[in-house]
Amino acid sequence: MQGTLTFSEKEEIVRFISEKGIKILNLCHIPEDGRLKTLSFSATSRKRVEEILEFGERVDGSNLFSFIEPGKSDIYVKPKISRAFINPFSTTSTLNILCEYLDEHGKPLDVAPKNVLTRAEEKLRSSSGIVLKALAELEFYVVSKRENEMLFPGVSDRNYHESAPFTRFENLRNEVLVMLSNVGIGTKYGHSEVGRVFSKDGVFMEQQEVEFLPQNLAEMAESISIAKWVIRNVCAKYEVSVSFSPKVSLEHAGTGMHIHLCGVRNEENVVANPNGTLSTEALKMIGGILKFAPSLSAFGNTTPASYLRFIARKESPMHICWSSRNRLALIRIPLWWSFIKKGEEKGNLKETFEYRAPDPFANAYLLFAGIAIAVNYGLENSEEALKMAGDLHIEGTSGKRKRLKVLPRSCSEAAKRLRRDRRFYEANGVFPKKLIDKTIDKLRAFKDKDLWKNLAEKPEKIEKLLGQYLHYG
Repeated sequence: MQGTLTFSEKEEIVRFISEKGIKILNLCHIPEDGRLKTLSFSATSRKRVEEILEFGERVDGSNLFSFIEPGKSDIYVKPKISRAFINPFSTTSTLNILCEYLDEHGKPLDVAPKNVLTRAEEKLRSSSGIVLKALAELEFYVVSKRENEMLFPGVSDRNYHESAPFTRFENLRNEVLVMLSNVGIGTKYGHSEVGRVFSKDGVFMEQQEVEFLPQNLAEMAESISIAKWVIRNVCAKYEVSVSFSPKVSLEHAGTGMHIHLCGVRNEENVVANPNGTLSTEALKMIGGILKFAPSLSAFGNTTPASYLRFIARKESPMHICWSSRNRLALIRIPLWWSFIKKGEEKGNLKETFEYRAPDPFANAYLLFAGIAIAVNYGLENSEEALKMAGDLHIEGTSGKRKRLKVLPRSCSEAAKRLRRDRRFYEANGVFPKKLIDKTIDKLRAFKDKDLWKNLAEKPEKIEKLLGQYLHYG
């Protein structure tokens, strides 16, 4: 039975459940922590199934969102009829349906990250006519016990695009690609990444990557959360674990979640000019993201481990700048398919620019909402954005980088930057004030202001910190 399904009305789901012998109906939702949550129902009663599909269910919002007080914690999860799939990991025939969050009045919950993103996307579309498309590169480490003697041990941090038998988890990664397809998520490709770690305590870690096909921002955010769920379940099947931590070891390659972006207006990608050069609108968008880059870290880099990835500088950005192909730049322009003639490929989304700061601990919904606001600012403030893009371009410039500003070096600094920019995020009610307040409070609570100092003076403290986040996110 295929995993991915398309329904347009409730009666189709009811009929499908009856005809396919579905025993369990899961209402799945993605709250603040970005993990897929599940509320399960017996699907044996047609009347009960109809009721669930019509009304959803009441849940405790204070346990799902830090922005909701326990005194007014009741919210609703309401099924999205159009987004359902067979659970490929359940031993009982199970249908998963993705849900929306509603408040006590049955309206979209204002603090739900997806609803924040919806408002940000609408603001961008109404202002510029542009819809942002994104694809994410999701990197992760497969974590296993080290065998007594590996037949093909390979070399540390030389794992890029390696093939079996020099990579141990090619079959696992390929199964992830199949499972993602089965739950309705399109992928561009998968491959082994650079990182390979042989730790002293008998643990072996190997880095992998899955890259998605371009989608609207809300769809991509949802895909990221479901993909993590799929990857963890496939790893459990292989009796290994997985880490999405931005940094598993100071000496080894970090884990990013690079975001490729393009703007679409009237089904045409506006990033490139007809002659294949970067468009003025793309420069405005890049300038907007560069302006907001420090405060965007509050959503894209949410733990102290995130900033250790920047410090290590293994193909990780630190300076706020952009460049063609340079993987140390915050934004880079990857090699485009310049031999594709205009009009040969309808809706060509191969021409993108890549934002390299985020990592897999990001709240993708809030990150993308922030990006949409930054892009909109750049498009609305052309002169400022174009000047910033011009000033922060480092192509072929070696000494210039020393004068560039850097990304935040800690959660504490990211909180300070978010507080400084909060008026832009809160404008037009896109980000609720209490959501920004809580985000700042959470970042401050890490008390990591001296992270850089501890790196040199207390390396054992840093290693302990990395261990805390190995299975976080």
